[in-house]
Order: sequence, then structure tokens, then C-alpha cells
Amino acid sequence: MAFDTILAHVRLPGHEGLVDLGFRAGKIAAIAPDLPGGAPRWEAGGALAFPGFADSHVHLDKACILDRCAICEGTLSEAIAQTAAAKAGFTAEDVYARAKTVLEKAILHGTNRMRSFVEVDPRAGTRSFEALTALRKDYAYAVDLDICAFAQEGLTQEMATYDMLDACLGQGAQMVGGCPYADPDPERHIALIFDLAEKHGTDVDFHLDFDLDPTGSTIPAVLRETEARGYGGRVSIGHVSKLSAMAPEEVSRIARRLADAGVALTVLPATDLFLMGRGRDRLVPRGMAPAQVLREEGVVTSIATNNVLNPFTPYGDASLARMANLFANVAQLSCDSDLAAAFAMVTEEAARLMRVPDYAIAVGGAADVVLIDAPDAASAVRGVAPVLAGWKAGKQTFERPRARLIGR
Repeated sequence: MAFDTILAHVRLPGHEGLVDLGFRAGKIAAIAPDLPGGAPRWEAGGALAFPGFADSHVHLDKACILDRCAICEGTLSEAIAQTAAAKAGFTAEDVYARAKTVLEKAILHGTNRMRSFVEVDPRAGTRSFEALTALRKDYAYAVDLDICAFAQEGLTQEMATYDMLDACLGQGAQMVGGCPYADPDPERHIALIFDLAEKHGTDVDFHLDFDLDPTGSTIPAVLRETEARGYGGRVSIGHVSKLSAMAPEEVSRIARRLADAGVALTVLPATDLFLMGRGRDRLVPRGMAPAQVLREEGVVTSIATNNVLNPFTPYGDASLARMANLFANVAQLSCDSDLAAAFAMVTEEAARLMRVPDYAIAVGGAADVVLIDAPDAASAVRGVAPVLAGWKAGKQTFERPRARLIGR
């Protein structure tokens, strides 16, 4: 059998010892030890092979704007206000350049699937949407970028946003999303976003319950709309930091409801840790939803980046290996199975949330492969293992050679 490329000596879960991956015509044509043939060989040296990281929740449009914002309080309300003021001055060229910087970092950190929210409203216009649409096309060789047209600053009090979301969905946005906590009528906000999703046949996402008051959750409203419209498996919610303030039995009850309804959940550790608990002067709460508990109850869960270098998160490098490690630290995970689960939440679980149909390294599957310098998933999370190289549809997209000491 002739191959276009052979990745030699990779570690692959479910296989004894090291194996080779043979690529042909953008697919994985063979998996076996010591594949023969004269194809170019890439020596993996025992690195772990997986189908790449999947970032299910990121805001590329408002990344890298710290030079335009003043962070004084570090609160959610300040972040929304500062970003709203800054985005009025966004141009399509500006958004493209900043988003490109973060997207390239993500690719170099092994991400080859991403869902980016893009704010659409009378201040931002559709400039950011236009920029990300161009970016999606230009980087399709290395990453699958889905765009979610998103209402950050409410909807019911500014229905012009509804029409703009509708227009973006008609022009190729793959999803629609909303932010009920920023709306004076959260339940109507949720219903309107579902209306748009139904009209255009898209999935839906909500940034939800982003505070530490255990009462007043809008999860029940999302569940009602999901079930009434038969939208199970097509709805995700992000942040949901209220869950971190609830009793364990209440969290388990809500988790079972989410699992039964088919509503997935994404935690954003960097942002949740930075913004939550600002009113405390000691024993500051983590403010991060216990995703590991929800996952055990059957909820599809993921860990994602959210924001990079803006008032919501004034740091970041788009590394999902680092984000999985941060989550594991905050969640106080220790055993290998829990750390492997954290890895799953930035890989196959995130891909499942994003409804990626072919996330696997298997014969006949897409030759989308990333190599990470670790013997297994748990070790990759423990040590924030560096990625080494990546391929998309059988074509190499990046390489980061192993670091080495230089002898005296």
C-alpha cells in the first residue's frame, strides 16, 4: 500500500506499543507497527497522537484589546462596559489582525477545531462578523472555525440586534448565541435566540448564570425551550458559575436535568477565576462550575479558552493543554482517570459538544492528527505537555521541535 506520509512510532490509546499512521488522500489509510513504503516519514519518537484540541468557546473578535481598556475593578460589569466602548471603534481589518494572532497561537498549540463567538449589535455592526468570515476561509487549511453570531449586551431592549443576528445567520454564521444575564428580560431573550436558531436550522449557545448567587438561575428557561422545540443535543451553555455556589445535591439534580434534555456545558476557568468573587477580601471563591461532577452525571462537558488579553481575561495564550491543567488544579483533581477526563474535555468531549462527526484516529477517518510530548492523556494534563506537530487532512500545518539542552 502506498502512502503520502507516515507518522512513525506514535503512541495511540488502545494499541500495544508504538504504531505508525499511514496517510493517503487526506485519510488515515493504515495503523500498524513499522508500516512499509517509501513515503516521507515523520519520526514521532513515542509522542501521543490524538485528533487535535477542540476549543468550544472563544471570542476572537475582542481579543488583544488591553491597550484600549482600563481595568480598575476586574468585574464582569466593567469588562462588558470597557469592551462595549472599545468595539465601537473596531474595523474589519483590526478585528482580522487581532483574531489572526490568537488563531495562529491556537493552531501552534494543537487546536484544529474552534467555535468563536462574534458580537453583533448597533455598536459593533457586522464588521467583526465579516472579519471572522474571511479568517475562517483563509485558515481552513489548518483549523475548522465555526462562527456564532452573538448578542452580548442584551436583545429585548435593542431589537435591532435581533435583525442583525438574523442577517448574519443568512450570510453563513453557523450558530446563534445570547447572553440572558445582560438582558432586562432573560427568558424572552432565550426564546428569541431559539426562534432564530429554529428559523435557520442552527445550534444555539447561551452564556448563562455568570454570578455567585445560587438563586435565580435561567437554566430552567433554557431547559423548557430545549424540550419544547425538540432541540436536545443542539444546545450548549457556558460559564454557569452559579453552580459553584450550590449544594452538591442541587448540582446533581440540575446535572441530571441537563443530561436528560441534551444540554451541554462549557467551563471557562481563566475568565471565571478572574472575574468571580471580587467582593470577597478573603477565602475568595473559585466561581467555576464543577464540570467533573456534571460529566459524571452524563452531561457533555468541555473546557475552553473564552477570552485572551482583554478586560474579561487579561492574559492567555490559546493553549488548551494549559487550560485543562488550570481546570484540574482548580477542581483539585489527582487520579489519572480524572486527569484523563480533563484531557477529554478539551478533545473528544469538546468535539462532541461541537457535533464534530468524525473525531477519531481510525482507519478511514480524516488524517487530522496532533502529536503531544506525553505518554498518555493524564500525563499531558499534569505536565502541560508541549505539542510537537500537527496535520490537517494529511497535510502538515505546524511543527514545534522538542526543546533540548545544549551541552557545555
